[in-house]
Amino acid sequence: MELFPATLETERLRYERLDESMGAFELYEYTSSDEFADIGRFISKGQHHTPKETAEYLAESGERWTEGSRANWALSPKTGEDGTGEFAGVASLIPLWDRRTARLGVWLRKPFWGRGYSGERADALVALSFDRLDLELVGAGCVAGNENSKRAIEKYVERWGGTYEGLLRNWLTLDDEPQDLHRWSISRDEYEAADVDVELTVDE
Repeated sequence: MELFPATLETERLRYERLDESMGAFELYEYTSSDEFADIGRFISKGQHHTPKETAEYLAESGERWTEGSRANWALSPKTGEDGTGEFAGVASLIPLWDRRTARLGVWLRKPFWGRGYSGERADALVALSFDRLDLELVGAGCVAGNENSKRAIEKYVERWGGTYEGLLRNWLTLDDEPQDLHRWSISRDEYEAADVDVELTVDE
């Protein structure tokens, strides 16, 4: 059994290991777009300017999957959802083993905003972090000014009884500029005390 499940499903979403489910040219269609450039202002991945950049990103994704330092899944809506089977974005789980902590990440294409997919994905990865990976804390963050992500994170962290830790000033760098980061966390105790029903099917 691999450390991370290659495929899983939640109520409305299917997750597939990114580097095995998409080719460089297929993903480049999205990562080279103006839409992605706009999204990239708030995440750690900038717009790709050549297919080689995308190929290198997928290769790194595969290496980190194998070594257990990051899982990236391609997201697609399941049958019955608008855009069934389309590539909707990428969900990430980054274990920080020495800190017994997982960091969550996601980016969604704009046609899939406003559907609650971020929260659905978060619930699944929170459960994986505690139940499968036996970690003690799940952290999530967003760049100051990213109000859509801030609202989405606030909703699922509150659902799990988690904590807003505050604004970390000049915490990360995007496009060579320091950025402030809002940070939240959910502890194992909070997770176990929360009355949240997670619909999650894991395929090995």
